[in-house]
Amino acid sequence: MSTDTNIVRFVKFSELNKWDCKRYITSSVKSKFNLVKIGKHIICQTEKIKPFDNPNKDYCILGVSNTDGMFDAYIEKGCNIKQPYKIVKNGYIAYNPYRVNVGSVGLKTHNQKYDLISPAYVVFSCKETLLPEFIHLLMKTQSFNRLIRDNTTGSVRQTLSFESLKEIKIPLPSMSEQQALLDAYNASVQKAVNAERECQKTKDSIDNYLLDSLGIQINPIKTNSKKLIFVSRLRNISRWDIWTQRSEYVTTKYRFSKFGSVVLGKPLYGANEKAVKEKSDIRYLRITDINEDGSLGDEFVSAKKVEEKYLLENNDFLIARSGNTVGKTFLYKREIGKCIFAGYLVRYRLNESKILPEYLLEYTKSSIFKSWISNNQRIFGQPNINGQEYLNADIVIPSLEIQKEIVKNIASIRLNIITLRKEAESLRQRAKKEFEEAVFGEA
Repeated sequence: MSTDTNIVRFVKFSELNKWDCKRYITSSVKSKFNLVKIGKHIICQTEKIKPFDNPNKDYCILGVSNTDGMFDAYIEKGCNIKQPYKIVKNGYIAYNPYRVNVGSVGLKTHNQKYDLISPAYVVFSCKETLLPEFIHLLMKTQSFNRLIRDNTTGSVRQTLSFESLKEIKIPLPSMSEQQALLDAYNASVQKAVNAERECQKTKDSIDNYLLDSLGIQINPIKTNSKKLIFVSRLRNISRWDIWTQRSEYVTTKYRFSKFGSVVLGKPLYGANEKAVKEKSDIRYLRITDINEDGSLGDEFVSAKKVEEKYLLENNDFLIARSGNTVGKTFLYKREIGKCIFAGYLVRYRLNESKILPEYLLEYTKSSIFKSWISNNQRIFGQPNINGQEYLNADIVIPSLEIQKEIVKNIASIRLNIITLRKEAESLRQRAKKEFEEAVFGEA
């Protein structure tokens, strides 16, 4: 075998499949398992249907995520599908030939109910010598990513056609060894799953703790859908239009107040400016930048024009007023840097002698506030609660001492959540690393 110091490398003519020297001068794969061409163990699947032959039928389309693999993506009418889609059966693997190098590979299992995918995807099945779960996991390793670079043309964008895939040599253990490697991987992943479950239980405990601390109970309202006339007590009505109240709530420790009782001045809608993807000294906050836990995403955009009235001040409180994220909240801190906020957000300035901003943030993340949102958003068209209506939101306001205690205890729980989340991620990464080392490592 040639070493990396050889100036000349010889390749058998029978092994030449493209006149591209890159694939022949790169270092060879090293493994304790036999190296074989994938093409001997997989079958290209090209069976398609023609949705436009049945334009009124709903077709269930699969997608492939870089991180989560294959998933049920969307349903489309046949009249809107302009080309034949590929059929994907259980055990089939599909990958995006333009993004396979970043993990766009999916395995169809019983967890996915849909069965069609865009013809742009490469779809293949495995022969009896190769477990689908094994090759799917192998194709997501860094070692396989290097093999893609070695076996595709182009220096900027690698495109892995089925023909190119067939020529890639991979380590191939026996069927029993493949299963053993998968069992070891799945055992490691299960530890991560357990940590994620514990993380979710801990997250749920925040809501339980807050409701218990405030003595709040939320009860679903049972309705008879056959009734044509519904009667409601005047004291329970907050709007004069038609809406669906799905739950009612009571508190045994405190009285409910209105959000408006702790707000200074009037609500302010955000700027209607176009976002531009460039760095500046003033960030433009949109609903999509705010995570459910009240943190900010990584994407930084600026506004084309900045008006001073939209500049946020420390402890300004933002609430989303429209769309599927109506009720999402964010507490601005000056440490974030200068920011203005977008039009579908409403800004409130708080009376901090009555309410701790951090307490309000936790309260608005709770099921009690979400229950109020569900009861009060308009049910026709796009969900919406305007800035004035939010002032009527029911909120429990204990003493500042109690608020501080609640915030402190929830902060402690959140630290535990961060620890569990990091542990779960570490366990998943370790499982992948151990699998890759077991397959590509030398004896």
